[in-house]
Amino acid sequence: MTRLVILGPPGAGKGTQAARIAAELNIPAISTGEIFRSNVAQGTELGKRAQQYMEAGEYVPDEVTNLMVDARLQAPDAAEGFLLDGYPRTADQVVELDKMLSSRGLGLDAVVELTADTDEVVARLLNRATEQGRADDTEPVIRRRLEVYAEQTAPLAAAYRERGLLVQVDGMGDIDEITERLLAAIRDALTDDPVGA
Repeated sequence: MTRLVILGPPGAGKGTQAARIAAELNIPAISTGEIFRSNVAQGTELGKRAQQYMEAGEYVPDEVTNLMVDARLQAPDAAEGFLLDGYPRTADQVVELDKMLSSRGLGLDAVVELTADTDEVVARLLNRATEQGRADDTEPVIRRRLEVYAEQTAPLAAAYRERGLLVQVDGMGDIDEITERLLAAIRDALTDDPVGA
């Protein structure tokens, strides 16, 4: 069983790496975006509530997000482990995730943080915006998103570091090389840490 969280700023390649690691470890990569889309598509009660916020361009409140994540983690494919991408995002969500897992006698095995050079990430996101025709992804907007990420996520990384769960991996360079670095770091973390094994 391998229960992981992946953190990283926008543009660090988190989604790409999450999918690769999950496939390698044979666990589902669970992103909050996927959970939201799935609930909305299925017309669940939570999906309807989330859709109201999403359509108004607002963040889905923690209360709704937490319930969706909890339901997703109880799905059969997550019984042998999972890789969470995009959750937790706040200190409150860290507390909620702890509650969800401890209620089942479980805990996280590692929290992997993809680190990235800000200027390089900005360049990468500007390039992606041009390719995908996202006119609203300007440099000031991208830099603000990175600031918000740092403000919200730095405390999470610090909290997980204190617990000895945080593993930082350089997210810059060739995609295959980054995957290898991540897998090596995760395997090291899993062998060093008997908790949750």
